[in-house]
Amino acid sequence: MPPSPLTGLTASEAAALLRSQGPNTLGVVRTRSLVRIVLATLREPMFVFIVAAAALYLVVGDVREGVLLLCGATLSIALVVIQDSRSEKALASLRQLAEPFAQVIRDGVQHRLPARDLVPGDIIIVTEGTRIPADAILVKGDPLTIDESALTGESVPVIKQPGRDEAAADGGEREDSLFAGTMLLAGHGVAAVTQTGSRTRIGAIGSALSGELEPTPLQRTTGRLALRLSAIAVLFCVTVAAAYGLLRGDWFAGGLAGLTVAIALLPEEFPMVLAVFLALGSWRLARHQVLVRRAAVVETLGAVTMLCVDKTGTITRNRMEVADYWRPGVGESGGADGDIARTGLLASATHPVDPMDRAIHAALSERAAMILAHHGGEPVRNFPLRPDRLAVIQAWQTPAAIVWAAKGAPEAIMKICNLPAAERAGVDSALAGMAARGLRVLGIARAIEPDAGITDPETVRFELAGLMGFRDPLRPDVPDALREARQAGIDVAMITGDYPATAIEIARQAGIDVANGAMTGAEIAALDSHELAERLATVRVFARVKPEQKLAIVEAFKARGDVVAMTGDGVNDAPALERAHVGIAMGGRGTDVAREAADLVLLDDSFPAIVGGVRLGRRIFANLRKALTYVFAIHIPIAGVALLPILFGMPPLLFPMHVVMLELIIDPVCSLVFESEPSDRSAMRRPPRSINEPLFGRSQMLLAALQGVVLLAAVLAIYAWGLATGISEAEARAAGFVTLLVGNLVLALSDASGSTTRLFDPRHVIFWSIAALSGAVLAATLTTPFLLELFHFETPGALVLTTSILAGLFAGGWFGLVQRWGLFALLRSHGPTAPRAR
Repeated sequence: MPPSPLTGLTASEAAALLRSQGPNTLGVVRTRSLVRIVLATLREPMFVFIVAAAALYLVVGDVREGVLLLCGATLSIALVVIQDSRSEKALASLRQLAEPFAQVIRDGVQHRLPARDLVPGDIIIVTEGTRIPADAILVKGDPLTIDESALTGESVPVIKQPGRDEAAADGGEREDSLFAGTMLLAGHGVAAVTQTGSRTRIGAIGSALSGELEPTPLQRTTGRLALRLSAIAVLFCVTVAAAYGLLRGDWFAGGLAGLTVAIALLPEEFPMVLAVFLALGSWRLARHQVLVRRAAVVETLGAVTMLCVDKTGTITRNRMEVADYWRPGVGESGGADGDIARTGLLASATHPVDPMDRAIHAALSERAAMILAHHGGEPVRNFPLRPDRLAVIQAWQTPAAIVWAAKGAPEAIMKICNLPAAERAGVDSALAGMAARGLRVLGIARAIEPDAGITDPETVRFELAGLMGFRDPLRPDVPDALREARQAGIDVAMITGDYPATAIEIARQAGIDVANGAMTGAEIAALDSHELAERLATVRVFARVKPEQKLAIVEAFKARGDVVAMTGDGVNDAPALERAHVGIAMGGRGTDVAREAADLVLLDDSFPAIVGGVRLGRRIFANLRKALTYVFAIHIPIAGVALLPILFGMPPLLFPMHVVMLELIIDPVCSLVFESEPSDRSAMRRPPRSINEPLFGRSQMLLAALQGVVLLAAVLAIYAWGLATGISEAEARAAGFVTLLVGNLVLALSDASGSTTRLFDPRHVIFWSIAALSGAVLAATLTTPFLLELFHFETPGALVLTTSILAGLFAGGWFGLVQRWGLFALLRSHGPTAPRAR
């Protein structure tokens, strides 16, 4: 027995069907397994060179050194795999958050459930702007306009009629068939699910979502850079090995020297750091109720200068309640007005999704079901909102006549009622009074027609029933979030379709600038792009704006040089979301069209989440810049120390196992320490950076080069000083390595910590753990005979060791002192944390 459209399946029936039919998904999401991650890591040039060096040791040199090198390589691979696995888990969490939802009727109650839980026989409510979640039959509602291009490739929308089980005129599908993955462009209806998952039409042709974040432009650029550096490393490896062998006659040492230079030249951390930061950054944003759909937006968030936000649901709670009624000749009535509410109910959806429809149902409570039943349960005709008629009209069949009900913008309702000018003035006065209190106002009209053959609402003789005022409370955390946005140099503009007086009052309560009043959609339409850009210099409240006019607002702000973030939830918001630098869709009430056009999705639709996203975006950008600066800087001394002693005719300072040991420190530092670094306390008190400022540009390269050269000079100076004072080559090598390792750790702390962050901040526990472990390993290496021999070290004397440590502390930490003490403002302006005002 099929389920009733009003009650749907029971919970137990749905659970049984879900067990037998499986989830409503189109296939297994393609993810990287642990084996794939390991294999991809083993193909990296760095590990190819390490394995080659280990093989050289095993075949020609010391077997123990070869085994040690292989162990180090294995540990390094494990660290990379752990980081990649963290990224995959973060992406899996994002995919789970991004899963679509559906409005389902079960046990006679409307629920919002994950679309994956749908089963055949479910009764679903489909609304404009959403993708159909499963194959279904349209049983009630409006004629639907459907875009089936995802399924058929045809760009022309098709019309679906409820209850039309005959085939289309061209012999195609039934006219009431809905298919998973197609987009509902217009209309509202109730449908019965027939197929789910791989049994749907789109599932049968093998469509599936990968769920993988696309690489950003920066990731692609870095990938190309890594490829070029790999080629350069191979060239240097061959050149150094050949020169060493030909000039010194030691081909084994030449091979090791060449491989050491190659390993040192490769900053393989660049791609890993970007992948980890973008994946974990997206995960952190999701924990703040901001879902990232395009990873590149993380690079843009910190540059936003203008937030254009919807009023309803973003500034306000989007929890409507009927607050007041006004009836012609009677005036306002704070209590319920049965006639106005009843007519408003007949102009609302029987299964309400819109907050105002829900508020009307709630105002009538249990009487709503009786009123609907008295009028036949479902409307016989429905005329949805249109751009040229901002009203919803429905017709109901009763035994005596056809009852018509309309609700919508007061000016639209007055128009269909053909009110004379004198009566309009009274309505306008009442409307202004309700709007000035911040109420959202709808006009309500009714008509009773004995003629059941009327199909055009324009011919119906409507009369005004009255006005309904809805209260949508301001979100309590909005004023504080607005103040934080202003402190961060971000302007906020509020856009709404409401009456101007309502918009101004809500904006005033929120703390948005209302000194220049509100600009209406009609005024926007009357201005050209240049004039609109000039007006936007002062206006921050926009009322009676049509969704398509948001695009004009975005373009005008962009023409003024702003970096624009725009929120939207409807089908017509998609162009504005795509054109904004950062498009933000509403996750709770937004349509699938808006979500697919946006870069970010607000999971709780709140304005504070946007500001929190900007704050976190600035942190991610700053920390990523610090990490890239550190990686670039530290590879200069490693590569220089591997190459320059050979060119100067000195004994080699580094061997492959030394570089591997340094890499075992660098990998977790750049991906764990920098990623978890807290925001600078002044991050949201600085103006946005320029959108044209690169993440890792010339100033960062110059700073990294300076830091790297200073540390390189210190290491070479200690090594040369040791050799010149007559200590052994092994002791001088140990001294130089101590300087390099200490300088590495101090450089990481210096670049990671902002000028306002305490060195022993509890949030630096990861760094101090890595530093303590590195210090313990270094101490063991310098005191254990077995390790001393493998690393070609001798334990340095107290003076040499102290001098080496002090040299490393200064060479790695000088920039930290510059930041902390405010010295050399010019250098600080090139720092990894310094923003650039637009």
